[in-house]
Amino acid sequence: MTTELRSVPRAPGRLPLLGHIIPLARRPFGFLGGLRDVGEIVRVDLGTSPTYFLTTSDVIHELIVLKPRSFEKGRLIDRAREFTGNGLLNSDNATNMRRRRLVQPMLHRARVREYSAAMVRHAEELADSFEAGGEVDMHLAMYEYTINTVTTSLFSSHADTASIDVIRHQVPFLLKGVMARAALPALLGRIPVRFNREFDRAVTDLREVIDHLVAGARKDPDDSPDILSTLIAARDAETGEALSDEEVRDELVTILIGGTDTTASTLAWTFHELAHSPETEARVLAEVDAVLGDGPIGFENIPHLTYINNVVTEVARLHAIPVLMRRSVEDVELGGVRIPAGTELAFSPYSIHRDPRLYAEPDRFLPERWESGGSRAHTGTEFIAFSTGLRKCPGEAYARMEMPIAIATILSRWRLRPASDRPVGEVLAAVPRPSGLVMTPVRRERAGVGRDGGAKAESETRVETETGDLLPEAGRRSG
Repeated sequence: MTTELRSVPRAPGRLPLLGHIIPLARRPFGFLGGLRDVGEIVRVDLGTSPTYFLTTSDVIHELIVLKPRSFEKGRLIDRAREFTGNGLLNSDNATNMRRRRLVQPMLHRARVREYSAAMVRHAEELADSFEAGGEVDMHLAMYEYTINTVTTSLFSSHADTASIDVIRHQVPFLLKGVMARAALPALLGRIPVRFNREFDRAVTDLREVIDHLVAGARKDPDDSPDILSTLIAARDAETGEALSDEEVRDELVTILIGGTDTTASTLAWTFHELAHSPETEARVLAEVDAVLGDGPIGFENIPHLTYINNVVTEVARLHAIPVLMRRSVEDVELGGVRIPAGTELAFSPYSIHRDPRLYAEPDRFLPERWESGGSRAHTGTEFIAFSTGLRKCPGEAYARMEMPIAIATILSRWRLRPASDRPVGEVLAAVPRPSGLVMTPVRRERAGVGRDGGAKAESETRVETETGDLLPEAGRRSG
C-alpha cells in the first residue's frame, strides 16, 4: 500500500524557524544514528526546508541502485557547483553518464597500475621523514601523502613547483569551506570575514592555476600518462566529442577534492585503530613482513595484502561520509511512500555502517568481519563508503591501491603509538577527520620472513587477471 509523504514521521527536537539545525550541529553523528528509531523515512527540517532521510539499506538500495535515474544530486550540490565546477562529483545525470565514459577508464584498476610507482615513492618519502620518538600529526601527514600522489597522478611533468604549491596550499581551504558555503544563504557568503576571504581566494587560485596547466598541456601535448593528458586526449566513444578546457578543469578539481582529504582521513584513522587493537596490528605487521619480505612494496604485492584490505574496509565502514543528498526529478515511490518530484532526500552512510540490524557489534573495530565466509547475502548497500550503482565512486581502485601502499610502507619500518592519552574526536567533514591525532613513531625491525610468505599469500588470494582487479576476495565481503 502506497502512502503519502505527509504521513512520514518527523524527527524530534525541531525548533520554530531553525528546524533541526541545532541538534544536527551539536551532535551530528548521534542525531543521524537516532533517525533509524523514528522510521524508515524521516522528515528533518533544515531551517524551514524539509529533507527526508532514508534510514534503512533496503530503501537506500531502491534510491541508488533500482531507481537512480529518478534522482539528481540535490540542493547542496547545486550550491557547491558554484565553487567546485560541474565534474563527476556533482554533475546532473546526463552529464555524469557522458563524463563517466571518459573519466572512468583512466581510474580503472588496470590503468591505476601506472600510478603505483609514484604512490610508493611518496610513501617512502613520508616514512623517511618520521623520527623515532618524535610526534606526527597523522591527518596532516596523510594529507601530505595523498596530495603528493594525486598531484603527481594528475599532472606528472606538466606542473611546475609554483603551481603544485598553490594547489597544496589552497585545496584544504576549499575542502574546509565548500559544504559550509553551500549550506549557508548566499548573502552570508558575501560578508568579508576571514573565512569567506580565504575560501574565495582558494577557489580563484585553484581555477587560475589549473586553467594555466590545462592551457599548457593543450599547447604542448606529450605522451605523459598523467590524468591531465588523458583527459585532453579523451574522446567520447559514442559521439567523438572531446572535453572543453572548463570541463577538464572541473574533473581535475573533482579528483583533487575526492582523492585527498577523504583518503587522508581514512589512513589516519587506520593507524589510530591499529594502535588500539594489538591483535589486529600484530596480524597486519605479520602480513607486511610475509608479503614484502626485506624489500619495498611493489605493484605485484598489492593483491596479497588481504588482511590490510580488510582493515581499510573496516576503517571506511566506521568512519564514513556523514550525509549524501539526492532530489527527485519525477514522482517516484520509495519504501511504499509516494515521493513527489522536487523532494529533497538524504541518507547517512555513517549511520548505515553502524546499524546493529546489519552488523554485529557495529561500533567495534573488527576487520575479521570482512573475511571470506563471514558474510551473508546483502543488497549491496550495507557498505557504501564508495557508494554504488550509477554514482559509484570511479576512484575506488585508485584509493584501494594508494592506502595499502602507505600502510605497508610505513609499518614495514615503524609502529605508531598515541603521543598522549587525550581522546581523539571526530570532526565533521566529507569523511570525519580525527581531531588531535598525534602519534609517536617507534622503529621496528623487519621480521625477515622473505618472499615465501608472498607465495603463500598468492595461493590464498583470488586475482581477477582478466579485469586487472586489485581487490582481494575478502575485501568485497560484508558482515
